[in-house]
Amino acid sequence: MRRLWRLVVIVVTMLRFGLDELALAGFRQRWVRALAWTVTLGRRFDQPRGVRLRQALEKLGPIFVKFGQVLSTRRDLLPLDVADELARLQDRVPPIPGAQAKALVERAFGQPIGAVFGSFETEPVASASIAQVHFATLPDGREVAVKVLRPGMLELIDSDLDLLHTLARWIERLSSDGKRLRPREVVAEFDTYLHDELDLVREAANAAQLRRNMQGLNLVLIPEMLWDHCTPTVLVMERMHGIPIGQVQRLRDAGVDLKKLARDGVTIFFTQVFRDGYFHADMHPGNIQVSTDPATFGRYVALDFGIIGTLTEWDKEYLAQNFIAFFRRDYKRVAELHLESGWVPAATRVDALENAIRAVCEPHFDRPLKDISLGQVLLRLFQTSRRFNVQIQPQLVLLQKTLLNIEGLGRQLDPELDLWSTAKPFLERWMNQQVGWQGLLERLQREAPRYAQLLPELPRLLHRALQAPEQAASESAATLALLAEQRRTNRLLQGLLFGLFGFVAGVAAVRLWPHG
Repeated sequence: MRRLWRLVVIVVTMLRFGLDELALAGFRQRWVRALAWTVTLGRRFDQPRGVRLRQALEKLGPIFVKFGQVLSTRRDLLPLDVADELARLQDRVPPIPGAQAKALVERAFGQPIGAVFGSFETEPVASASIAQVHFATLPDGREVAVKVLRPGMLELIDSDLDLLHTLARWIERLSSDGKRLRPREVVAEFDTYLHDELDLVREAANAAQLRRNMQGLNLVLIPEMLWDHCTPTVLVMERMHGIPIGQVQRLRDAGVDLKKLARDGVTIFFTQVFRDGYFHADMHPGNIQVSTDPATFGRYVALDFGIIGTLTEWDKEYLAQNFIAFFRRDYKRVAELHLESGWVPAATRVDALENAIRAVCEPHFDRPLKDISLGQVLLRLFQTSRRFNVQIQPQLVLLQKTLLNIEGLGRQLDPELDLWSTAKPFLERWMNQQVGWQGLLERLQREAPRYAQLLPELPRLLHRALQAPEQAASESAATLALLAEQRRTNRLLQGLLFGLFGFVAGVAAVRLWPHG
């Protein structure tokens, strides 16, 4: 009944703000246009459509606000008035009162706010769907930013997620594409990430890991987390000084090289994804600034680490091979990778899948980003996947969302940016490191402690393995043939292990020789 009531609230909210009119306006069928005219009969709205859409999403809660945040980055798909209004959702959601925020901070720390901070600004500097941020100073004068979780978020999000789980089950049962799209698994992933975002200690840990990963890149700054002042509902971090990346004119006036900034954004994204398998998965403009500090001028400043995406080594290698095959226009290899991964049925014809992928991707090469819409490319690929029964991978949903955010940022900073040529050298270097001699040596170095522990035990282990068949031979004559096979296998293992020992010793000698 609770889910049914929430569904009623959503429908009533849509009708109240006239979202049904917006939803039906894009259809050309006469009966749909007649329905749109009927449901809007007698209603008049004082506010423009973009304002009404933003207000409706704010009214419906954090999940819908996040949906609006993603939409706001796709100015190529939305009318400008709607995109401009949705951009207000990124950091200008109506805040909770400053006095209430102070009370939440005091409750989290169990002491008066004056005992924790030297000063605390009650007016928030940013207000998003889950939390809001206030500037403050510590007693020693250090400038910090204080993130305060909105009250009542867990109950509201659980209510909406219950509804989404129910809708996902309906889609699987009623839609012909339901099982292939795996909506229940996708919603389960979304559920996990949203609940992670409600724990600010987890967010602080995400930021700390990302800060370590990005230290040597010198392209992005991650604020330091002050662990003595972090709780599940209040997070205190180093204050960063920068210009929001969505304020392009301010960046130009400050002398920021926008073309370099766009290229750096692509490098940061692919480094996090393919080198680390650990990436910022909420990169809308409200969470990104550009540093104005003279020592770090022009670098990205990443904020809000509640949603972090992770990839396994298999995911990274598979995605990198797909990207490189796309960049080289090797559509046959793309089709083969889909078959090897099990994403398409084994009986699928490689040449048919190859031709379908070529028809989607080929028109978009050698064109600037302003003439390419990854949203349209993904839509065409989705239509192709339906034809070939491609299984949707839920663990890649966050990556797809982040890639769309990166496209939106790149389109704002440098419409002439060629995404393909910018990313291709990076991916090729990464693949060479993974499968070339450099990658082999690095893996041997990582495994050296294990080899050092294993090698002294090899003679004893081999002796035990070779003696076991002869001890068992006296027990049963019927196993002689099997024992003979075991002896041959054990001798082969012995040869391989000694060969590996020789190879490792040779590599070590080559690496240590220049150092005497």
